[in-house]
Amino acid sequence: MSFQDIDHPLSIAGRTFTSRLLVGTGKYRDYDEAAAAITASGAEIVTFAVRRTNLEQSADEPGLLDVIPPDRYTLLPNTAGCYTAKEAVRTCNLARELLDGHNLVKLEVLGDAETLYPNVVETLKAADELIHLGFDVMVYTNDDPIVAKELEQRGCAAVMPLGSLIGSGHGLQNTHNLRLIAERAAVPVLVDAGIGTASDAAMAMELGYDAVLVNSAIAHARQPALMGQAMKQAVQAGRAAFLAGRMPRRQSAEPSSPFAGRIND
Repeated sequence: MSFQDIDHPLSIAGRTFTSRLLVGTGKYRDYDEAAAAITASGAEIVTFAVRRTNLEQSADEPGLLDVIPPDRYTLLPNTAGCYTAKEAVRTCNLARELLDGHNLVKLEVLGDAETLYPNVVETLKAADELIHLGFDVMVYTNDDPIVAKELEQRGCAAVMPLGSLIGSGHGLQNTHNLRLIAERAAVPVLVDAGIGTASDAAMAMELGYDAVLVNSAIAHARQPALMGQAMKQAVQAGRAAFLAGRMPRRQSAEPSSPFAGRIND
């Protein structure tokens, strides 16, 4: 049986995707480097900070849409840099206006500038309002299974718990909670934040996550395009391992070759 026989496409808010790797556009040296890395990653969903990105508002400056064309990628505007529900809702409305009615957004409401940890109270408030306004909300949150389920039940299209702090590269710090979130979810779940290298992405997929979002680990690599390719392969391998089902862990050794029928001295 092949991988394709037992897998299915990633589906978020009625949209289907073959790639389970989402990537960001920040922290690259320039748009050309970003475009090369994104192409190598095979990603189909690309996220960007609405408040920090030129979407052709400034005609005399390079714009994101010049290198990440909407006819090739699904753009995922995010509310990075917002610290209140009011700011986040205003930012999403701006993105919808700039992108001609685009409704798929990534919600981030931060608690403080040092940790960039999510403010759960403001996140819940913003999610309620955005869903009421007709947005399809993919939401960044902490690794609390109760909060993740609450966001799902309020109507979020996807729930995105952090693996570790944004941009830290520390990988998955609480695999137990992350596993609980994945096992209980009825909507797509994605690890968002903290991925540092390809093995982190593979581990997230092996836990049962539907996808991962990576930005810093690719942008800060010595060879971003090569790391983008490595992340693509890691996500594919992790997904295949999850579908295959890992062997059970044992407390003692077990020989690979049976003793029965062996040649005695």
